[in-house]
Amino acid sequence: MEEEAKTQTCQLLDLPWEDVLVPHILSHLPLQQLVSLQRVSKQFHSLVQVFLANCRSFTLSVIGPCIPKEAFCTMLKDNKVLQNLSLQNCSDWVSDKELLPVIGQNQHLQRVDMSGCACLTRHSLVAVSLSCMHLQHLGLAHCEWVDSLSLRSLADHCGGLQSIDLTACRQLKDDAICYMARKCLKLKSLSLAVNANITDESVEEVAKNCRELERLDLTGCLRVRNQSIRTLAEYCPKLQSLMVNHCHNVTESSLDPLRKRNVVIDVEPPLQRALVLLQDVLGFAPFINLQI
Repeated sequence: MEEEAKTQTCQLLDLPWEDVLVPHILSHLPLQQLVSLQRVSKQFHSLVQVFLANCRSFTLSVIGPCIPKEAFCTMLKDNKVLQNLSLQNCSDWVSDKELLPVIGQNQHLQRVDMSGCACLTRHSLVAVSLSCMHLQHLGLAHCEWVDSLSLRSLADHCGGLQSIDLTACRQLKDDAICYMARKCLKLKSLSLAVNANITDESVEEVAKNCRELERLDLTGCLRVRNQSIRTLAEYCPKLQSLMVNHCHNVTESSLDPLRKRNVVIDVEPPLQRALVLLQDVLGFAPFINLQI
């Protein structure tokens, strides 16, 4: 009986890798646990590599600061089917040297997030534009290396782009944004926040070309004025969210038509702000008829 029991004992690694372990077990483990699992034995290392070679999504937002760049290169060296790549929190180590091979062999990428990756250069963005023809979502927040040349390359090759975050990409000026707006007509979400170079010219070009626009973030764009917000209201019927905090030249006269369409705006109307301040002073909410 004991010999029969031993014969029937099944080890985890005895299960079919590609039919059972990869799709039904490893796919549910967070990346951090997969990294740990690789260190258990050579067989587990091989198993994890099979999973990584076939995974569609690779996100380093949680363990980015902890993973050695050599491990990143090894983990994705065999993958050619990635659709989602997130490199948030990898600013301390990821450079063109590590990223370019991954981008070059993954032409099916639809979502790439390089936000905060300060050690990259324009070459990474050009590589994305040339390799990832099906790209739909791109995160470049706080990537100050993004310049007009690399953004134009993106616009020329990734016309199906639906969302792009250019927060604090301070090299960019109106000419680059206008060029992108004329090429990427399917944009639904765009952030130009924290860029003092952006003026009404950019916003108007986006409004007139990107009719599918649903979300626009202009936070801290100090040179944007009422004129472009009115154009936005006229040309973008699908707009759902507008962020204009710290846009000191944007007033309620241009925002009110959007509010009447139930567009979510991050700046309260002047009367509402006054009531909040009054409540802070009085310690209670005053009963005031707002229908004036």
